[in-house]
Amino acid sequence: MNAAARSRTVSSERDVLDPNTLGPGVTVRDRSIDRFALAHDASHYLLVPDVVLAPKSADDVARVLRAASAARRAVTFRSGGTSLSGQGVTGDVLVDGRAAFQRISVEDDGHRVRVEPGVTVRQTNARLMRHGRKLGPDPASEIACTIGGVIANNSSGMACGIAQNAYRTLESMTLVLASGTVIDTSAPDADTRLRDLEPDVHSGLARLRDSLRADSVAVAEIRRQYAMKNTMGYGLNAFLDFDLPVDILTHLVVGSEGTLAFVAEAVFRTVELLPYAATGLAVFASLHDAMEALPQLVATGLATIELMDARSLRVAQQQSDCPPSVADLDVAGHAALLLEFQTRTSDDLAATQRSASEVFAALRTTRPVTLSTDPTQRSALWHTRKGLYTTIAGARPSGTTALLEDIAVPVGQMLSTCEALLRMFDRHGYEDSVIFGHAKDGNIHFMLTERFDDPSSLARYERFTAELVEIVLAHGGTLKAEHGTGRTMAPFVRRQFGDILYEVMLAVKSMCDPAGILNPGVVLSDDPTSYLRNLKVVPTVETEVDRCVECGYCEPTCPSRTLTLTPRQRIVLRRDIAAARGRGDEELASELLDDYEYDGVQTCAVDGMCGTACPVDINTGDLVRRLRAGSRSTLEQNASAVLAQSWSTVTRAGASAMSIAAALPPRLPAVATKLARALLGPETVPLYDAGLPRGGRARPRSGSGGRPVEFVYFSACITTMFGADDGTHGVSAALLALCDRAGVGWSVPANLRGLCCGTPWKSKGFSLGYSRMTETVLPALLAASDGGRLPIVCDAASCTEGLETMRRLAVDAGGSFEALRFVDAVQFAHDRILPMLAVTSPFASITVHTTCSTAQLGIDSALISIARAIATDVHVPVDWGCCAFAGDRGLLHPELTAAATAAEAAEVRAAMAHEHVSANRTCEIGMSRATGFSYRHVIEALERATR
Repeated sequence: MNAAARSRTVSSERDVLDPNTLGPGVTVRDRSIDRFALAHDASHYLLVPDVVLAPKSADDVARVLRAASAARRAVTFRSGGTSLSGQGVTGDVLVDGRAAFQRISVEDDGHRVRVEPGVTVRQTNARLMRHGRKLGPDPASEIACTIGGVIANNSSGMACGIAQNAYRTLESMTLVLASGTVIDTSAPDADTRLRDLEPDVHSGLARLRDSLRADSVAVAEIRRQYAMKNTMGYGLNAFLDFDLPVDILTHLVVGSEGTLAFVAEAVFRTVELLPYAATGLAVFASLHDAMEALPQLVATGLATIELMDARSLRVAQQQSDCPPSVADLDVAGHAALLLEFQTRTSDDLAATQRSASEVFAALRTTRPVTLSTDPTQRSALWHTRKGLYTTIAGARPSGTTALLEDIAVPVGQMLSTCEALLRMFDRHGYEDSVIFGHAKDGNIHFMLTERFDDPSSLARYERFTAELVEIVLAHGGTLKAEHGTGRTMAPFVRRQFGDILYEVMLAVKSMCDPAGILNPGVVLSDDPTSYLRNLKVVPTVETEVDRCVECGYCEPTCPSRTLTLTPRQRIVLRRDIAAARGRGDEELASELLDDYEYDGVQTCAVDGMCGTACPVDINTGDLVRRLRAGSRSTLEQNASAVLAQSWSTVTRAGASAMSIAAALPPRLPAVATKLARALLGPETVPLYDAGLPRGGRARPRSGSGGRPVEFVYFSACITTMFGADDGTHGVSAALLALCDRAGVGWSVPANLRGLCCGTPWKSKGFSLGYSRMTETVLPALLAASDGGRLPIVCDAASCTEGLETMRRLAVDAGGSFEALRFVDAVQFAHDRILPMLAVTSPFASITVHTTCSTAQLGIDSALISIARAIATDVHVPVDWGCCAFAGDRGLLHPELTAAATAAEAAEVRAAMAHEHVSANRTCEIGMSRATGFSYRHVIEALERATR
């Protein structure tokens, strides 16, 4: 039975969940596109929820749980969706804990942080960084994984081990129990409140505590199990580590994967951020030699020791940017350990390295071990380690699912365990599987790619899993170290812990969730084959879609994430549409397609930021642009080519229209555009508002004259379309004034006014117009730059990026434009002009909005550096994101920009800086609209500060 049908069957067997009992704070999402979009997570399981609920507070969650209990409905909590073991999917009621629950409060000078479950680890650490602190858990998915998931899975990571994981660093929580009872475990009377409101839970926990402590064999087994990373079952060590039932409950909830309670808020004790690091690679002739060296290496105090086996090294060598230290290896049976020291000061780092040098010298490595403090070299090594998942997952055959598994064994058992795994891979035909992991903790990761639409492959996976369980438990290990039990290993918890401790876990579940409504089938299961059901089948669809591993790393970067869909959701819905068609469900496919037009296509900013976060290098904007192109008629494509050929006239007409509209009473153009949008559609006619500027001035026709030419100036057409807010000539005049002061000569290409970077055509899917503009622009710039000798400087970051994209695509198509060099005006001003000038009128404070294009061009640091040179205080918002103005997207769909900028705008308004700068005219308009402050190009601010 398919997942959609299964979810409806589950629903039909239960009572209807009455929305009227949920209260006004709970948003009900029951469109098919909403249910299917949130059905997918990073695991290899797929269940489609019957309904998605988005509560805003702990009291809202309490009402949801009471209503679900009354209706006999199962409830699963979902936040970041990075979980790998199936703990975030359901065929019943899905509660979205990410839509709200976004507060972060840094306390005690950063030594504590109060967080709600919807915020990510990266967001939290960004606020703690200024205090020199961070969260203890350091999962690799920190860009996307939320605090709710960190607690639910008892996250650890590369460096924190078990000393600084979620369990050890958590101080208190606000819990919503299955009954709807809300308990703040930090309150002085929390234990009394638990006893009064939940007497069965309180007395049951006390009884289990006493019986376990009286059983010396059970105590010894619990201590053994949790001496290593272990996320199997419930954390029974809580009964030994804490006395009060409320504290035991608090720590049982850690790692319980939403099966015991909902976490509405948590307080963590933070750890010191160690800013100095040295990283290097120790290469051994064999896995045996590498494992033999572990005890000596651990004794040196290394923060991380990351294992890469021979297969991992061969995979790493396939990476285009593989560093020489790996690329030069002639890999046979080699293994490598990635080593890193982290210290408080540079002196401490130097001393630590000196003390470890004798140990390194004595290792049986194939070459001397050297550690580097150079950020570039360190980053390259870490990219190689983290890129193993990328390389394998991205290159997997279409239609297969990627499974990233993890186990842990005592460090002394690592060698024999790894060797056994390698034999298993060969025996079961998993030829591309690799072993890597956190060697210091005995934590082994391995990756498989499997097809779950083929019975023989499914049988192979079942045989492999059975053998894996035998091997890991025979080596005294745990079947899940840090990815959570989930559905994957729920049937094997009894096997790992034995009957007595398993019965304790069942008792914990029964007393906390007597109706069994919280995430059933997760953590505990007495069905030995439950892990083989609801497996994800991945249909072949499109290039971007087929590569996606559904990890969700892209989601926090997406401008539309709180309005419509995220990149992951845009991709998985394409899979769902294909799957619906494949089984003949045209009604569902049509319903999804109808809603996808607005949610998936119209409200995508195509800013490409998703690609910067994606572990398999997918730019979902490419998919959306292709979908837009596919919807364009021949007439529209031809019209776009005509516009490209008369672009000078079009831009001046647009500028004149902006100036005329600005001169009229604001209501008139606003009403006119609303009527036109009603007639022609919101994708055709931009929406005018009174905050838009007048038109800008025409682009220059000639260069500076009288000085040696240092660059070709490509003034962007958006500076012609949109003038400066204060009526000045904007960035163009400012840049040229700065060049005059610095004595820098410049020229312009012939027919500059008719040239464009092509982004307006490319982003809208007008492929013919884009081709025509490419055929005009690149030859003109090649001639103007003397065959590429001179750099081409552009004064709008999105246009600089657009020109580089145009060049790259043309080269890929066989064009001879490799010599062209594009430099953004921000970088040029930072490198060439700023050192030549004195700051005479510094600003008291500046807020900087970096853009998606400055990020992708790698010039954020130059932008911020200019701001720091001309202002006493510089504020770079922690809640930064793409403004989603995206050329004219913010005019066509202003709701997109409003949603994308909401968090950053609130932070900017609170900062109350004197000046607000960015590096792109449309982004400046979008941020001005969002914040109420006037944003200008940083070049304009630089010009004013150096007069």
